Amino acid sequence: MSTIELQTTKRHYQVNPGGRLSGSIRVPGDKSISHRSIMLGSLAEGETLVNGFLEGEDSLATLNAFRAMGVQIEGPEAGYVKIKGVGMKGLSTPDAPLDLGNSGTSMRLLSGLLAGSGVAVTLTGDSSLSGRPMGRVIDPLSEMGANIGSQPGGTAPLVLAGHQQLNGIDYQLPMASAQVKSAVLLAGLYAQGETCVTEPAPTRDHTERMLQGFGYSLQRDGAKTCLQGGGKLTACEIDVPADISSATFFMVGAAIAEGSEVTLQHVGINPTRDGVISILRLMGADIELLNQREIGGEPVADIVVRSSPLKGIDIPEELVPLAIDEFPAIFVAAACAEGETRLQGAEELRVKESDRIQVMADGLISLGVQADPTQDGILIKGGPIHGGQVESHGDHRIAMSFAMAGLVASGSIEIADVANVNTSFPGFVELASGCGLSITEVSGK
Repeated sequence: MSTIELQTTKRHYQVNPGGRLSGSIRVPGDKSISHRSIMLGSLAEGETLVNGFLEGEDSLATLNAFRAMGVQIEGPEAGYVKIKGVGMKGLSTPDAPLDLGNSGTSMRLLSGLLAGSGVAVTLTGDSSLSGRPMGRVIDPLSEMGANIGSQPGGTAPLVLAGHQQLNGIDYQLPMASAQVKSAVLLAGLYAQGETCVTEPAPTRDHTERMLQGFGYSLQRDGAKTCLQGGGKLTACEIDVPADISSATFFMVGAAIAEGSEVTLQHVGINPTRDGVISILRLMGADIELLNQREIGGEPVADIVVRSSPLKGIDIPEELVPLAIDEFPAIFVAAACAEGETRLQGAEELRVKESDRIQVMADGLISLGVQADPTQDGILIKGGPIHGGQVESHGDHRIAMSFAMAGLVASGSIEIADVANVNTSFPGFVELASGCGLSITEVSGK
């Protein structure tokens, strides 16, 4: 199959006010798990079968990268992918730099995975990705012996030299980051000796779970995870649950729009990812988990959300790492809540696809909501949401969050620069429209 072209067309959303959400839907597959299924499946021995793969641009960037390194991958077709693994030492040096588009997960995890793999490669991406910090990954990898060149300030393109001998380290993460933790552990697969990572607060553990699913031994003791280099991965079958980050937009929409009731099917509720459920419940949201089960080592459930009055809260700091990607939507819930919502300890939000603290504050203020950003969080006072224009700065989660605000707005909301929604949620407009949101996608001006 030929390489899949990534979309770059300038587009915007027009969201008309009013409506409510209803129905039973399944949002696209989990992006974090989709990325990792390609990475580990490519290095495994045998054929890995993936069901529920997210066919968004970020995940496709990872898939295309491994195709460029000689891995035979069939699909994706209706969420099915077949990966013919080449083993730990079977990757080929690509003919050109690997273009990872907008995907920070691809760049940070591949930095670790490829550092000791024997391939010489340059990792590049779009203008947004090229401005995001990579030093926090480069530093521990360099400590392991990796030779990684970067631009001034530690940004992409990243240049990885081939045939590097890595040594295991015992690394204390300076901040809670699943991507940095994963990069170090993946580099540890190729390192001599033991590699350990200790995190200051729990972060998503999809890498650890999937390594074990591929038969790789690791030890987990509280906040510390260790593995020995030099092992092998054995092909397996992976059933990707629906992405809780994508489900969050509909959870918030149903919570804030009177008369709404939505069932979100087969959603991953990994305990390192379910902070949004806890936060929304603290705000008074009516959320019920049904049919809880475990699929391929990942807990899943059907999530039922009904509209209910929300109240402002001080968001517990221990929940911040467990909901870091969901805060743009949570901010919309806070704007609809009675009283004030305060977030602290979330400086990580300033180095995502956009500065999500500032961009969300600017958007809320433009819609008439009182929002005061701080260095590591925000204070939002609930009140009426007016119509207006919002700039998403090409950030998919910003765009989808403000789309849901249209359910309770007093006028139409126009959201600019939304093409990157396809990085994580292809078909968002169609699914949201089918549930009751009055939204259209229009060519850019």
